[in-house]
Amino acid sequence: MIDHIGFPVSDYDRAKAFYLQALAPLGYGLVMEVQQDENDSRAAGFGADGMPDFWIGGEGALNKPLHVAFAAQDRATVDAFHRAALAAGGRDNGAPGLRPHYHANYYGAFVRDPDGHNIEAVCHAPG
Repeated sequence: MIDHIGFPVSDYDRAKAFYLQALAPLGYGLVMEVQQDENDSRAAGFGADGMPDFWIGGEGALNKPLHVAFAAQDRATVDAFHRAALAAGGRDNGAPGLRPHYHANYYGAFVRDPDGHNIEAVCHAPG
């Protein structure tokens, strides 16, 4: 079981604004922000129900993109995530829709965040 995930971003304020808007339809918000003493940069923890399980830090960008998929309760939430992420400055990397090559009910949407990371919302429930 994963407790949390985090990665560095190239522009902390831009990334924080992107994730605040893009993750809102999924019920995620900013839970806490900390100053990291060892490198004098900030980190933001996002989550639901007061538990930060998704973190970004201002240490600088990764040299290769990563993939993070967030669970959505239904297909409408996947659609809302995609719209919010694009409105926040994300780039489309796969419009909402079924991905039957994964399984019959795999409904996902993909966007690239400001650093090029592939961020997904997915619902596994039948339509």
